[in-house]
Amino acid sequence: MANRGGFSSKLGFIMAAAGSAVGLGNIWKFPFEVGNGGGAAFVFIYLIFCFILCLPVMITEIAIGRKTQLNPVGAFSKLGFKGWRNLGKLGLISGFLILSFYNVVAGWAFGYFIEILLGNFEIGQNFSAFTSNVIKVGGYATIFMVSTAFIVSKGISGGIEKASKILMPTLILIILSLVAYSFTLEHSIEGLKFYLVPDFSKITLPVIYGALGQAFFSLSLGMGALITYGSYVGKNDNIITSAVLITLTDVGIAFIAGLMMFPLVAYMTEGGVAEYVQGGGGGAGLIFSTLPSVFEKMGPTLGVVIGSLFFLLLSFAALTSTVSLLEVPVSYVVDEHKVKRTRAVWGVAILIFIVGIPSLLGNGYSTFFTEFVTYFGAEKPTDFMTFIGHVANDTFLPLGGFLISVFAAYVWKKASLSDEISQGYPNYKGSIVEKYINFTISYLCPTILGVLFILTVLDRFFSISVVG
Repeated sequence: MANRGGFSSKLGFIMAAAGSAVGLGNIWKFPFEVGNGGGAAFVFIYLIFCFILCLPVMITEIAIGRKTQLNPVGAFSKLGFKGWRNLGKLGLISGFLILSFYNVVAGWAFGYFIEILLGNFEIGQNFSAFTSNVIKVGGYATIFMVSTAFIVSKGISGGIEKASKILMPTLILIILSLVAYSFTLEHSIEGLKFYLVPDFSKITLPVIYGALGQAFFSLSLGMGALITYGSYVGKNDNIITSAVLITLTDVGIAFIAGLMMFPLVAYMTEGGVAEYVQGGGGGAGLIFSTLPSVFEKMGPTLGVVIGSLFFLLLSFAALTSTVSLLEVPVSYVVDEHKVKRTRAVWGVAILIFIVGIPSLLGNGYSTFFTEFVTYFGAEKPTDFMTFIGHVANDTFLPLGGFLISVFAAYVWKKASLSDEISQGYPNYKGSIVEKYINFTISYLCPTILGVLFILTVLDRFFSISVVG
């Protein structure tokens, strides 16, 4: 146990855990979820879910990790509930599968950084050709996986913590620089109005459902990453304040991303932000297909600077997530199978890369993986990468969150959870914070996450949309 290492400071843990939560979804998905959901009204609902629903799950995961000082699988055994090891395995499989395709998308982002840096703005018009070029994308994805493995191989304080203390401030500096520049663009005020002025008439059941899903998925919950990171946290650290700071950092970066994206879209559409978003604009199409031409419009020199900075930002956001995704299975191999960290890291990284090859091939190169499965009631097939995302990210994560809530409240018991949280927070027991955590973990989290899981399965795999 002494050889597992740990975070050398509370700041290091917060940076690493916040980095785990901050990813590609914060930069491009969140702003357009906001756009489709009525702007500031969506942000309000999103914040409620982050702090009312997601924060207690995050606190619980960190507490389980710190209590056991083990990976998600070993943690449940050490607590005395070996039958719940399968929940840890579910999280392990989730992170493993998510990293297998996330690394490919990270390869796209890193590839675009290189291409834009070389002045290749035409790459946006050739997005499909780029993603189907398995040699080039495979090379970029390999560089990304090697970088991820190198950081993780250096251990917790010497690798993950050290990298997070560099990557997170750099990411924030880049995004703030891009925000400042986007404010100078023509029509930027229209973009900011669309983003910040609420229209409560747009709040519908689908919007609330979308806010809930975005809140839960954006905080890396339900897959054991925070159990793993929690296992390296000192006993004197205040779990509550750490979790709040992690949530604030993740939410803050997502919000700032909107301040960057909507002025860019307003500049691109000459003020027609609403029409663009309502017409389905955003997501991968905007990032990889449209934005390069926007950067080109800025001029050859400025376009290269701003464009390469943007995709460097995406790469950094992806790297902070891939590091935590790799650490989850690595900690399992080190703890349960007594394999040395370096060997475990490179062995797991190679295996995940191999498992991700179908995701690499399923973007036009291979017809079999591009048209991998047709869901019940669907009109067209789903590619392999999207399928794995639906299974691991959209389905397994809310299921994992639901089961963690049930475990903490009714198996491990709330008293045990309170005992662990009170270490580092002496006044926790009997406080209103304890009552809040106990109530949400016992009732709100299992109910809402259970419903989210069922609705997602019906929507993703059976084309049955209950929420409209």
